[in-house]
Amino acid sequence: METSSIVALLVFFGLNFATAMSGAVFMPGEWYRGLAKPSWNPPDWAFAPAWAVLYVTIAVSGWLVWREAGLAGAALPLAVYVVQLLFNAGWSAVFFGLQRPDLAFAEVIGLWLSILATILLFWPVSQLAALLLLPYLAWVTFAASLNFAIWRLNVVN
Repeated sequence: METSSIVALLVFFGLNFATAMSGAVFMPGEWYRGLAKPSWNPPDWAFAPAWAVLYVTIAVSGWLVWREAGLAGAALPLAVYVVQLLFNAGWSAVFFGLQRPDLAFAEVIGLWLSILATILLFWPVSQLAALLLLPYLAWVTFAASLNFAIWRLNVVN
């Protein structure tokens, strides 16, 4: 592998690491532990390994598109890729930081749509890159359902 390709892969891992840091800064605390949750809520320990695997696949996916088309050749797909990373980072800040499941649900809908757009834009460039994002879309679909359920279970009338 060429040096430029290794550097690019490291950049994609760096972008995803920076995105993941939002979850490290805005962590579940006593507020979250006190919320009513649906019976199908996974244990807290399950989230970190799931996200670790997803961030690796997200990074590799972006790198594959860059490797196939370059920054200039995939400007729109990679711009949308960055947008979904921003939505991803924003969710923890809204849900845990602001303690607003209602606003976080709107945020996760934006995240879901931006992931779908990324998949659709990646497909013509690299089908493998697009396919690598499908587990991410599935997980965010589940997370959106969980976010919605938590919001509805904790609405104060």
